[in-house]
Amino acid sequence: MQYDFDERIDRTGKASYKWDQSEKLFGRKDILPLWVADMDFRPPQEVVDAIVSRAEEGVYGYTIRTQGYYDAIIGWLERRHGWSVKQEWLSSSPGIVPALSLMVLAFTNPGDSVILQSPVYYPFYDVIKSNGRTVVDNALILQDDGRYVMDCELLERQAKEGAKMLLLCTPHNPGGRVWTREELQRVADIARKYDLLVVADEIHHDLVFPGHKHVPFASLSEDAAQRTMTCIAPSKTFNLAGLQCAAVVIANEGRRAKYNALLKTLSLHMESYFGITAMETSYKHGDEWLDQLLVYLEGNLNALIEFVSRRLPQIKVMRPEGTYMAWLDCSAISNSPQQLKKLMFEEAGVAFTEGSIFGKQGAGSLRVNFACPRSLLLQALEQFARAADRLGVQS
Repeated sequence: MQYDFDERIDRTGKASYKWDQSEKLFGRKDILPLWVADMDFRPPQEVVDAIVSRAEEGVYGYTIRTQGYYDAIIGWLERRHGWSVKQEWLSSSPGIVPALSLMVLAFTNPGDSVILQSPVYYPFYDVIKSNGRTVVDNALILQDDGRYVMDCELLERQAKEGAKMLLLCTPHNPGGRVWTREELQRVADIARKYDLLVVADEIHHDLVFPGHKHVPFASLSEDAAQRTMTCIAPSKTFNLAGLQCAAVVIANEGRRAKYNALLKTLSLHMESYFGITAMETSYKHGDEWLDQLLVYLEGNLNALIEFVSRRLPQIKVMRPEGTYMAWLDCSAISNSPQQLKKLMFEEAGVAFTEGSIFGKQGAGSLRVNFACPRSLLLQALEQFARAADRLGVQS
């Protein structure tokens, strides 16, 4: 089946988090939203059909994880990532961020130090601080070639000083790095040496461009498997975020039992009626759709880079190796978050994500979600470029 990713689907007026909050969040209704990591594409037709069939059953009672659900996840991880996991390792969560918060709560104590690598997905800060833990920033290093790399020397010092856990974003959001096996192995060596727990947010693991390969952190070694809790979901891959379904892979029996006990204590152990169906179906039947999506996303990325190079050459685009977000260094325009917001919302009528929310290094940067029809992406970029021209931004 050939999928049409050029179709512009009207999502307004449908309780869309992305499309129906423009006036509330940005001050005007006609904003083009390319901010939150939510695609503007339909999922595979098999997923739509399965959800419709499930709805037609007409009774929406409590739902369990079936053998088909387990088989679908295990098959997907083996097929797409070469990672063999056992059924008993699998648990669940209503989403990745709840899982991250549960991990911090379950496996650290109040006041403990938890490492993140900024600039990074902003809920990482929230799940540490809101649980009464201390944020330790292992800030990424921006190289001359425009790529982020990990500061492993600093990471080792922070682990040696007593940090208990690392929240690892892999692939990285917002930088789009797909960490190499060698980079991840260096982290794994440090974690083993200082008994550092690793929570790997691998939600973007399926969204990797040619020339790069996602390596599940827990697949590096038996030690890595035993100290890692891996969070995955079909929500980014297949645009299913509203269905509240995620999986957690924990090989260590004791930690898995503790995590599951906390899930039950908070009554989060029951499954989403539609989410479980969507997760199983997408992982069983979504390969062709995903392969086509990745080709389209790479085309969008190339179009974005070409546009910025031609119309806004003062902006530096960090070419992502994975995810569907581009990280734009707009410091030649302004390092002020407020000025960039004014340019976007008031002058251009577009909403990208302002970079300082990912960490102080993000000031002067914008994250652009390019998982939308190409015509919409180019329209938003054109509006942004024209606004910059009107304000006299020099190239």
